[in-house]
Amino acid sequence: MGEGMQRAAAGDGAPDKDSAARGDGCARDDGGAADKDEEDAAGNDNRTAARNEGTVGEARRTVDADDVYLLSSTSQAYAWLMKLLCDAGDAVLAPKPGYPLIESIARLECVEVRFYQLRFDGSWFIDVPQIERMLAEDTDRRIRALVVINPNNPTGSYIKPGEREALVALCIRYGIAIIADEVFFDYPLEPFDGNRRLSGEPRVLTFALDGFSKTLAAPHAKVGGIRVSGPVDDVREARRRLDVIADDFLPMSEFVAREIPTMLREAPRQLDAVGARIRANLGALHRMLEGDELGVVDVLRAEGGWNVLLRFPGVIDENDLVLSMIDDARTSGQPGYFFDMTSNGYLAISLLPEPPQFARNVATVLDAVRQRLDID
Repeated sequence: MGEGMQRAAAGDGAPDKDSAARGDGCARDDGGAADKDEEDAAGNDNRTAARNEGTVGEARRTVDADDVYLLSSTSQAYAWLMKLLCDAGDAVLAPKPGYPLIESIARLECVEVRFYQLRFDGSWFIDVPQIERMLAEDTDRRIRALVVINPNNPTGSYIKPGEREALVALCIRYGIAIIADEVFFDYPLEPFDGNRRLSGEPRVLTFALDGFSKTLAAPHAKVGGIRVSGPVDDVREARRRLDVIADDFLPMSEFVAREIPTMLREAPRQLDAVGARIRANLGALHRMLEGDELGVVDVLRAEGGWNVLLRFPGVIDENDLVLSMIDDARTSGQPGYFFDMTSNGYLAISLLPEPPQFARNVATVLDAVRQRLDID
């Protein structure tokens, strides 16, 4: 699994503690946050020792337990970080296409999401000049963080080395933090060379997210993690304020924390098993598409994760296609507009099913496309 959660510290988790003074919980207002020397134990109880994976397959390195926070999910991590970094009316930048959960959580935190574009030209890339323009035009300095998904869902695109350097430089120049969601990092499919985690980035305040539900392919294994890195003074201040938030919300029970070592022991086996299946299914998908006589459906290159985007003729309505699959075969997918794709004609499907079922799912999509085009 990713850094911040690979090696759980022995202990009883996060028992109920008295809450520390908090103020309004925003990183830009000290409120009543306790000094670092007077941290309540609850903040420390929500951290763990960990391992860090830099590049895909690279040897892992030990991570300082004080830089890691355990909580109930990566969704909760997004909410905490918006409390930490933003006042009401502030903004974060997030990718489009992308998972809609970020915007929903931001709305609950009274934070605006401004979208930057991922673009496709044989492979996906970040429109870095657009991000630079958005930051330059933010004269009121309301943008407080840049959200990056590494690899993104549903595009499966990792952050490339050149993109990383450009984004870090922009965040330093404009004084904003990076929130890096890396829950799918350990599932490489067809990656380019040089991809690595943003977790541990030392040059700018960075919050890297990971979670057991993806590592174990177990939706109900709700344990998430935040690893804080960056310049020493920035990390110290962020940790001081995160301690207050952790103390107020008490996110994890002792009963869940007790199971973390067991889940960690299971993680390598699950990563291997799931990784083998999704890569085999991706290979089968390529063969089925290449062998399809109609030849109008293709798959956009997926570098990582366990979802892929199929592209079909834009004359077919995405909703109509999905509804026909449900009616005819009790099989579904996610239409591209769920992720704010810029045009019609996309369907996200999962690589997780067992191979025979996956092959039937792909055949259902191809049949549905053929029917919509009224081709015998």
